[in-house]
Amino acid sequence: MDAEDIHRAVRRMAHEVLERNHGVDELVVVGLQTGGVELARALAAVIEEIEEFAPEDPPVPVGTLDVALYRDDIGIRPVLPEEVTEIPVDLDGRTVVLVDDVLFTGRTIRAALDAMCDYGRPRAVQLAVMIDRGHRELPIRPDYVGKNLPTRRDELVDVTMAGVQLGELQKQ
Repeated sequence: MDAEDIHRAVRRMAHEVLERNHGVDELVVVGLQTGGVELARALAAVIEEIEEFAPEDPPVPVGTLDVALYRDDIGIRPVLPEEVTEIPVDLDGRTVVLVDDVLFTGRTIRAALDAMCDYGRPRAVQLAVMIDRGHRELPIRPDYVGKNLPTRRDELVDVTMAGVQLGELQKQ
C-alpha cells in the first residue's frame, strides 16, 4: 500500500464508522501508542470532513492509549511505558473506536481493553486496524479493516501514513 491507498482506506473506514454508528454522537476515537495514533487522528479528521463539521462544532474526541503496563508478556521481556496516555473525555456510555496500525496476535488489543477500564465503561468498543495480518492467538476480530494482508509469523509489517512496508524479522 502506498500513501494514496492508506488515505483511501482511512476514508472508507470513516464512512463505515459513520454508517454503523449513525453519526458521531458519543463517539470517541482512541489510537494505540505508537502506531495507531496517527491513524486515529486521520480517521477522526475524515469523519469530521464527511459530516461537514463547521469550525464552531466540537471536534470528534481523539485520545491516545499506551498499553505497555497492561500487556501479558511483562516478565517475559522488558516492558516500559513508551508514550503518553491521554483520554480527553470520560468513556462512560460512549462508543470507543480503538485504532491500531497492525492486528497480529490480538494481545495488544486485549491489553487495550484492560487499560480502557481505567477511563470509564464504554457503551461499546469497536476496533479499526489498517492491516489485519492474521495469526490470532486470542478471539479478537476487527470491525474496520484497511487491508487483510496474510503474512508469515517472522515477517514485520510497518505502517505509516506514507504506506505499508514488509520486512524480515532480524534473526539473532
